[in-house]
Amino acid sequence: MRIKKNLVIMYALACLHGMVFYGPVAVLYRQAAGVSVFQTALIESISLVLTVLLELPWGIAADRIGYRRTLIICSVLFFISKIIFWRADSFGWFLAERLLLGIVCAGMSGVDAAVLYLSCEDGGAQKVFSIYNNWGMAGLLAASAVYSAVIGENYRLAGLMSVFSYGLGAVLVFGLQDVKGQESRTHTVLTEGPYLWKRLFFNKNIFFLLLASALLSETHQTITVFLNQLQFVRSGMNAGMIAAVYMVMTLSGLLGGASAWVTERFGVQKTGTALFLICSIACFILALTCRMGPSIAAVLILHISHSVFQPLQMELQNRVINTGNRATALSFNAVIMNTTAVLINLIMGKAAESDLRISMALGGVFCTVGFVLFQLYENNRK
Repeated sequence: MRIKKNLVIMYALACLHGMVFYGPVAVLYRQAAGVSVFQTALIESISLVLTVLLELPWGIAADRIGYRRTLIICSVLFFISKIIFWRADSFGWFLAERLLLGIVCAGMSGVDAAVLYLSCEDGGAQKVFSIYNNWGMAGLLAASAVYSAVIGENYRLAGLMSVFSYGLGAVLVFGLQDVKGQESRTHTVLTEGPYLWKRLFFNKNIFFLLLASALLSETHQTITVFLNQLQFVRSGMNAGMIAAVYMVMTLSGLLGGASAWVTERFGVQKTGTALFLICSIACFILALTCRMGPSIAAVLILHISHSVFQPLQMELQNRVINTGNRATALSFNAVIMNTTAVLINLIMGKAAESDLRISMALGGVFCTVGFVLFQLYENNRK
């Protein structure tokens, strides 16, 4: 069933949530407040642990209170977290912001995908996911352009402008129409719990897919959000140049809109295989050089590949769900992925403290392992 209003609002929400004006200098922002790289990685890992712990309770709550109410609560908390980040000036305050963000991520995890999946036409999910991701990229692009043109070294102004965009998103989400109940619901959330756990741990197909996706996604997240800034500074770039590259990187992410077309043309296995290998090579390039040109190219390639992969893995996850409690099922999936992400983030963050090259090389190893797991997933699926 197609609910156009929901799709429009979700696209707008993705755009507004993408407007993180301090994004190009997120690590430098924290460093200016006295927070080290490892402390940043530690904060991120603690946030991810909280997300893992709250995934299932939030998924169950979302299936009981409705997806609209869940998104409203999370959007308001998101807004509050940006206010905290804007005013944060110590490890404790940045940790508090990230803890609140962990609550939000657990709540929104799977719910946004469920709303999109249930609001689009049959067979159109991957295209809708691509458009949704692209609107998030468009928001990032707009924020990066404003940062380069107006904000410059004024990190606090970037934080304040992010407060405004997230505040507007918190208002906009009230216009959503709830789609819970349009799927058949023959079992309650609690009675389906054992089935969902069994589905995860005894269905090798799903388990391999989730682990592979987590390895690629968290490697991408760690490098393109945190470590790339250190790599660029190491290559001799200033804050203005980093912001310009960030804007180009965000623009390149719009190529993720071609995900459905690429998959239709080459098939799931060839597309996934190529993306994992490309990401692995990009990470090893970052480990082997600190030169500006190759570093920029490798980060762009990593970001484009992940942008194409993200809608594909979202479609693959949703395709195998045959329960009316979709948010809960996706939350079970997210527990596996986020647990993996915590470990990857800590390992890469700690490695970056001693040698950035080691951290980048580990990213290449993780993507290579993800490639192997994806091959196992595809072989079992067939």
